[in-house]
Amino acid sequence: MPFELTILGSSSATPTQNRHPTAQVLNIRERFFLIDCGEGTQSQLVRYKIKYSRIGHIFISHLHGDHYLGLMGLLSTMHLQGRNNEIHLYGQQELMDIIELQLRLSQTVLRYNLIFHPVKNYSGTIILEDEDLSVSTISLNHRIPCTGFLFKEKPKPRKLLINKMKQYNIPFKYYAGIKNGENYEDDFGNIIPNKELTISAGRPRSYAFCSDTVYLEHLADEVRGVDLLYHESTFMHDLLDRAKATFHSTSIEAATVAKNAGVLRLLIGHFSARYKDLAPMLEEARTIFPESELALEGRKFVVHEQP
Repeated sequence: MPFELTILGSSSATPTQNRHPTAQVLNIRERFFLIDCGEGTQSQLVRYKIKYSRIGHIFISHLHGDHYLGLMGLLSTMHLQGRNNEIHLYGQQELMDIIELQLRLSQTVLRYNLIFHPVKNYSGTIILEDEDLSVSTISLNHRIPCTGFLFKEKPKPRKLLINKMKQYNIPFKYYAGIKNGENYEDDFGNIIPNKELTISAGRPRSYAFCSDTVYLEHLADEVRGVDLLYHESTFMHDLLDRAKATFHSTSIEAATVAKNAGVLRLLIGHFSARYKDLAPMLEEARTIFPESELALEGRKFVVHEQP
């Protein structure tokens, strides 16, 4: 089952000819999650052939315009297209205040149920959990309250070795327990270890989205070992003072978090419009963390299932 991230926007506050404000779509087992929704997100969804109807949950990190100004247009288009499936929206309480104001002034009553989940800027709060996954908050430090999001698959039941099940004549009623890790004891008291009857269904996969933030040393502990880490990288390191003044990070700082956290891959984005050529920024990040990539529009990053 897929676990893949599509980048819709990679620019910071000012869009450029080739880069749009922040927006990403995460597909976990054919469930689609929109993360941030900068201006132009609708067009990017169309461009990369992601149907609006597939999106069931939207996460907004903070209320700077380049991270949410595309949201009202997207919600309105879903309404005009006759959507009736509910949408879950996660963000600061003021986000819902803005949406309610716009709906009231435009005299619009959405055809679908918009379920709002207020988010506080605390770390480790689970804001979505079901049998397949959990999403928890990551506390960031920006000029206004800003929250990152950690997506984690739940461990899947082990896969049965049907030939072994038949070999030991194991009744069907025991299958569920064996998939969940139980050993099997036959009528004679012989115990068949679970590892002989099953194989791993693959370790759970994970993605951490760290939106606008000044460098935080402790962030490495919160994203430790994730398969894929997105960390903003607005500036190259020669503009460290500028990054600190604006509560942003540099490519070196993003790579340092990735290295200290022991993640598998780093994606850097939220690039300042001053950078026409991003190759030097990527090269700079790779001096610290070689498995760094640019989170550019249209790029898809896949986390494959592993034993």
